[in-house]
Amino acid sequence: MIDFARVQKELQECSRDIESSGIRVDPKSDSLACLTGTIPGPIGTPYEGGTFRIDISLPDGYPFEPPKMQFATKVWHPNISSQSGAICLDILRDQWSPALTLKTALLSIQALLSSPQPDDPQDAVVAQQYLRDYQIFAGTARYWTETFAKTSLLGIEEKVQKLAEMGFPQALARSTLEAVGGDENLALEKLCPG
Repeated sequence: MIDFARVQKELQECSRDIESSGIRVDPKSDSLACLTGTIPGPIGTPYEGGTFRIDISLPDGYPFEPPKMQFATKVWHPNISSQSGAICLDILRDQWSPALTLKTALLSIQALLSSPQPDDPQDAVVAQQYLRDYQIFAGTARYWTETFAKTSLLGIEEKVQKLAEMGFPQALARSTLEAVGGDENLALEKLCPG
């Protein structure tokens, strides 16, 4: 059974220092078993300036079992699947400890963005590119960051207007768009369940 009191405490801890860490964890719905994590791209990397969303699913055995995490934002990285967002990181598998938290897991993912491990890849194509031609890898990673991990406020406002014209309240449209990183199609899916 998930220790929801601990999850609530972890969410409070994340919200206390969001200004300094940039790391955020929010519930996707009323259930604390499905969360969305947000991490900033590390400075000095091709991911700098991006905001990356990570879907978090807590298994029944949490905190004794690791959370299931995968990138919702597309990212070009040897240890992250460019197709599914699956993450190759030991603490999300066999090196998990109940002493770790959602925030420490997200910090570890952020560190992985800074220090790829191409010898233990999740995405072999990206790993080969990283090893054979780093400049092309870095350019592609920067392009993906610009395309998928950055949202302009102007773009968001235009999308809010489109959704409002479809009959959704502006505040709801804005918060939904922000929750899905500005992805209009995902926002529509969330606004139109079923």
